[in-house]
Amino acid sequence: MREVEALGDGIWVIDSGYLRPCMDALHLIVQDGRAALVESGTTHSVPRVQAALQQIGIAPEDVDWLLLTHVHLDHAGGAGALLQVLPNAQLVVHPRGVRHMVEPSRLWAGTVAVYGEAFAREVYGEVLPVPAARVVEATEGRVIDLAGRRINVMDAPGHARHHVCYFDSLSRGWFTGDAFGLSYRETHVGTRAFVFPATTPVQFEPAVMHATIDRLLAHEPACMFLTHYSRVADVTRLAADLHRLIADFVEIAEATANVAEDMQKGLIRAALETLLRREAAEQGWALQGNEVARLYATDLELNAQGLQTWLKSRT
Repeated sequence: MREVEALGDGIWVIDSGYLRPCMDALHLIVQDGRAALVESGTTHSVPRVQAALQQIGIAPEDVDWLLLTHVHLDHAGGAGALLQVLPNAQLVVHPRGVRHMVEPSRLWAGTVAVYGEAFAREVYGEVLPVPAARVVEATEGRVIDLAGRRINVMDAPGHARHHVCYFDSLSRGWFTGDAFGLSYRETHVGTRAFVFPATTPVQFEPAVMHATIDRLLAHEPACMFLTHYSRVADVTRLAADLHRLIADFVEIAEATANVAEDMQKGLIRAALETLLRREAAEQGWALQGNEVARLYATDLELNAQGLQTWLKSRT
C-alpha cells in the first residue's frame, strides 16, 4: 500500500500514519488546482500531508478547505497544527465541535479518560487550538464550493452527535468518517469489501445510527470514502450488513444489563470478538481467527466501551 494513492475524480487517499498502515485515511479532493482535505489525522500526520501535497503538485496555499467529519482525535487532532502550514484553508466542523477545536482542553481530557495520558501523548502529539476566525460551521445543507465543485454537508449523528458527512457532486461519493463503519483493506477479498460498526464512546445511539445510514443511501451514492479505510463500493450490501451488525451489537450489550459493572465491558468485548470471528468466517474475509481479532483489537475495546456507556445512558 502506497502512502498516497489516486482514486480517480481528482480524489487522493493519504495514509495519516495513525497506529499502523491503512488504519486512518485522509482524502484530498482536487479541482482546477484548488484542494480540500477531508480529516486532519493527528499532529504527527502533518509531515505526511505536506509530502503528499508536494507529490501531487498542490501548493499548501492552494488548499482552501479542511473538512472534519467529527472531532475525535484520529480525525481532527492535527487540525490546529495543519492550519499552520495551510495558510489559506478554512476549517469546517460541526457546530458542536467548534469550541473543541478553538479550545481543545476538554477534548484532550476526554481522550485521556478513554486512552490514558501516556498513550494519548505518544499517539496524538500536542493538540493545538484553531483560530476562531478560520472556522466555518458544518451545518445541515451547507454547500462547500471547491472551484465550482459542490460538496454538500449532512448532519450524521449516531457515532457522535458532532458528526457530519460530505457528499461530493463529481464522484457521487460520501466522505463518511465513522458513520458508515470500518472497512480495513486487510479483510477485503479482491474488490469485495466488508464493514464493521464503530460504537466508540461516548455518544453511540443505535436508532440514530440506523437513520443516518438510511439518509446516506437515499442519495444513491456510487461509493463511500471511509476514514478507516478509504473507498468502498457496493454500498447497498454494506449498509445492510451495518444495520444487521448494529442490531447484533445492541443485543450483545443488552444481554449484560444485569451484570456487575466491573464485569460488563469484558463480557461485551468477548461477545463482540466472537461475532467478529463468525462474520469473518461466514463472509470469507482475507483474514481469519486470531489474525482478524488482532487487527480489530483496538476497535473491539473501544466498541465495548461505547456500548457499555450507551447501556448506562438508558438507566
